[in-house]
Amino acid sequence: MKSTSPDQTTDWPAAIIPLHYQYNMLNDNARMTSFKSAIEFIIKPGMKVLELGAGSAVMSFLAAKQGATVRCVEIEAPIVKAAKNILKVNGMSDKVEVIHASALEYLPPERVDVVICEMVHVAMLREHQIEVMASFRRRYLEKFGAPLPIFIPSASILAVQPVHQDFNFYGFVAPVPIFQQPDLIQPRTITLGDTVPTHILDFSETLPERLAWSGSLNIDKQGELNAIRFITKSVLSVNQAVSPADIISWFSQYMILPLPQPIAVKSGQQVKITFDYKHGDEISALQDTLKIVT
Repeated sequence: MKSTSPDQTTDWPAAIIPLHYQYNMLNDNARMTSFKSAIEFIIKPGMKVLELGAGSAVMSFLAAKQGATVRCVEIEAPIVKAAKNILKVNGMSDKVEVIHASALEYLPPERVDVVICEMVHVAMLREHQIEVMASFRRRYLEKFGAPLPIFIPSASILAVQPVHQDFNFYGFVAPVPIFQQPDLIQPRTITLGDTVPTHILDFSETLPERLAWSGSLNIDKQGELNAIRFITKSVLSVNQAVSPADIISWFSQYMILPLPQPIAVKSGQQVKITFDYKHGDEISALQDTLKIVT
């Protein structure tokens, strides 16, 4: 499967998320509570729901609990088997259909009301949220026409932030990519300026082929800029009936990327940052194009 556009299927390795990694996602309180709240808000009895990239099928389980008819799609045979066993343990075997197929290629036989797809990785690296959503959108409209289903998540916001990161580990200096839990205090990270959005990705609209950005970061604290923090926020649901609108969102892990050389900065200074990579690429693809100009 080859393409140069996210609206067509692309090369995609068979093994995406190993079975043992499912525990980490199930044990992520912020992820689980946010998706559970969004699913309970959006999905009503009698709805038809499709989950793309099911993993453990926990999202399908939550949708079925709301009274929906659910299909979930997973490409990895061992995970398909595990998902079926887990659903059986939870008494949901007759309420969720697990389908062994590629999320990039599968289309349901009928219209659906909601599509759940959580393949979000910080900065849209490594996983295939954009490819899958773009492919599904194109093929669904070709087969069924408008309107599109509701998507969970409906959008993702990408942002960057200048930081000083302590890369000293017991006297061993190792400037390596670091992942951080968004809800934990990070004493080894000093923020040198506010976050700046770089992309807003609406999964119901045409999605970009590459994630390129050039812009300025405002420095509000003197120090040594030696890394950029990448932040990804996914919008899961929006309740427009309340004012202001109630938004359920979820932050994936932050990612700290070290710069090739530290830069001394002072308050009030601006630094220019540029990068250009393809979504789904490895972290090194972003690192190779990340440039800072003072």
